[in-house]
Amino acid sequence: MTFKSTYAILFLGDLIMIKMPPIAKIYEAFTCIADKRIQMNKKDAIVSSSDGKKNYKVKWKNNIYVSNDNASYWQGYPGYPIIAILLLQNKLTYNEEIILLFKKINWHDLNEKYNRNYDKAVEEVLNNISYDSNIIKKETEKIFEQIKDLDIQIKKKLEE
Repeated sequence: MTFKSTYAILFLGDLIMIKMPPIAKIYEAFTCIADKRIQMNKKDAIVSSSDGKKNYKVKWKNNIYVSNDNASYWQGYPGYPIIAILLLQNKLTYNEEIILLFKKINWHDLNEKYNRNYDKAVEEVLNNISYDSNIIKKETEKIFEQIKDLDIQIKKKLEE
């Protein structure tokens, strides 16, 4: 199962509907990496939320990923914890300089402020970063395109 299109529906076992994440989730993954909020192990990781109030467990085996964050578990797209892991596993290429621009951003509060309008939250952040936002957007779009081409599955649980 790849992310070649915006939506791909699987109805076997515990697989859930898979769709592309909002591009804003890539920015959230940047902050997660920049703030070093990931405890990475060989087959799993703990990812802390931007406000520090929640921890998410991400597990993987081969090309199967599982996470208990709301986006991955309920919405059917890879949430920022899975995207951050894919970046750290070098399954997605990225520019570290750009990632470091996203330190100390409380996405939880921003997403709440804009009633889950993720694009508005990203717009505010980009307006406050002293770096060419077009370069940042192009880098993020490259990562988004790479996610489309990944051969991964999102499941609710991992078979041991």
